Amino acid sequence: MPRSVWLGDDTRQDRPPPRYDDRVVAVFVHHTDSPNGYDCADAPRIIRYLYAGQTGSRDWDDIGYNFLVDRCGTIYEGRAGGVDRPVTGAHTQGFNHRTTGIAALGTFTAGVPVPKAMTDAIAALAAWKLGLSDTDPRARVRLTSSNSHSRYAAGTTALLPALAGHDDGYMTSCPGAALTARLPEIRQLAARLQGRSR
Repeated sequence: MPRSVWLGDDTRQDRPPPRYDDRVVAVFVHHTDSPNGYDCADAPRIIRYLYAGQTGSRDWDDIGYNFLVDRCGTIYEGRAGGVDRPVTGAHTQGFNHRTTGIAALGTFTAGVPVPKAMTDAIAALAAWKLGLSDTDPRARVRLTSSNSHSRYAAGTTALLPALAGHDDGYMTSCPGAALTARLPEIRQLAARLQGRSR
């Protein structure tokens, strides 16, 4: 779903133009730490609320996530700049370059069910986005930290999963223990969707 579905006719004049990297070689999976029991028809309202918080009290120029996925498996365009382009996000401190942030709408701490429609959509999106750079979702990739507030000092090159959890790059419990536990199968499904046999 395009930004217009959740943002409406936002006419902010002060938003700087999108920034781009040369390609996307990794995906960071997040959860939004918001309630789980929503009706999927309410997802656009929830995303607009997240956007308002990030651009309001945090004073960001746009929503940080490149994409958001609801519990019914609907994928929403997040940050402006074009879904098929390597837009620099604001989702993983130190590792926003050459990565895409996919946020699962909800809170997925230990014991919380993670809807299959949601994990299938994350896998499909990751397969496509990583496929643009011919990156295997099961691989590990080298990323250089741009910020010492990440798990790695600025300038450090880290070997991270191509399909990673937020906590792989930053000191956080995001994307929650339940969603983290599903990442191996999401990687495998994404690889299959790319046509990789092994």
